[in-house]
Amino acid sequence: MSQTKKYTFKEFMMTVLGGVSIAIIVGLVPNAIAGEIFKALQDKASIFKSMLIVVNISQLAVPALVGALVSKEFNLDLIETGVVTMITFISSGSIKPTDKGFMIAGIGDLINSILMVSIAVFVVLKLRGKFGNLNIVLLPLLLVVILGSLGLFTLPHVSSLTGAVGMLVEKITTLQPLLMSILLSMIFAILIISPFSTVAVALAIGLSGLGSGAANIGICSTTAVLVIGSSKVNNAGTTIAVLLGSPKMFMKNWIAHPKLNLPLVLTSAISGVFAYIFNIQGTPASAGFGFSGLVGPINAISFMKNGFGQNLLVAFIAFFLVPFAASFIINKVFVDILKVYDYKVYEFRGK
Repeated sequence: MSQTKKYTFKEFMMTVLGGVSIAIIVGLVPNAIAGEIFKALQDKASIFKSMLIVVNISQLAVPALVGALVSKEFNLDLIETGVVTMITFISSGSIKPTDKGFMIAGIGDLINSILMVSIAVFVVLKLRGKFGNLNIVLLPLLLVVILGSLGLFTLPHVSSLTGAVGMLVEKITTLQPLLMSILLSMIFAILIISPFSTVAVALAIGLSGLGSGAANIGICSTTAVLVIGSSKVNNAGTTIAVLLGSPKMFMKNWIAHPKLNLPLVLTSAISGVFAYIFNIQGTPASAGFGFSGLVGPINAISFMKNGFGQNLLVAFIAFFLVPFAASFIINKVFVDILKVYDYKVYEFRGK
């Protein structure tokens, strides 16, 4: 077996995040793009109902995809990849034991998945070649049992971080409406590109009304920032993927380049003002999605009282025009005038 490559801590984590980024795209894009379309058409023909089931189920593969694609990034062999994938899947918490068997609980906790896939890959690389011919037996037996158990132990503690963020968001909802809209927009703009689940936070506190609308606007503002930046340095496929899929694919860029927080926070703050002006509404179930499947805009329109044409125009201004215009101007100022950063910070390095 070839000599194992040596990684610095930064190189190791950036490699992990590269695999995670691709896993998120592959796992979430089918439902993000086609989910709402198939939902609207499911009563027209049974094939669309079947397709809706397919794209809904596809999301549940994210934890396993994280394990498999991070393993690919480190060029692990088949046995090592299988072990890391199992550990990541178990540690995600996407499968929960009940009195009646096991229950699927979405994609689980992404933060714990990232933590445990990192530990699993590290241990696998350290043990490479140590078991000789017994590798196919001992590696799965020892690591899945030991690290899988560790993942289940860390899961509730890591998940409590999401609860803490939820408590912060809940306190913000008690503030004056304009200030609340701005702050929630800013917070969700950051959450959507971080390992935290915006949907989990919103559901945990029952975020609704203007708070839900502002949260979705914040997510859309992050998407706008990334689309504008990506269009300068990446291929069209990558830019379309972030527009229709998930900003989390740029998590690696966000961690590697803290200056990205400047356009994210400023664009979302401006967008949050317009969420308040237009009184953008939503539900706990719709908060946290943003552009994904057009869940945010569609739910906001359902709460509007005017004619369909006027409602559509308001939604277009709030969800598309304001975030993209603000993002374009802010990126222009920081890149061309102030030269705080350049568009290379948007180069997608997920593969």
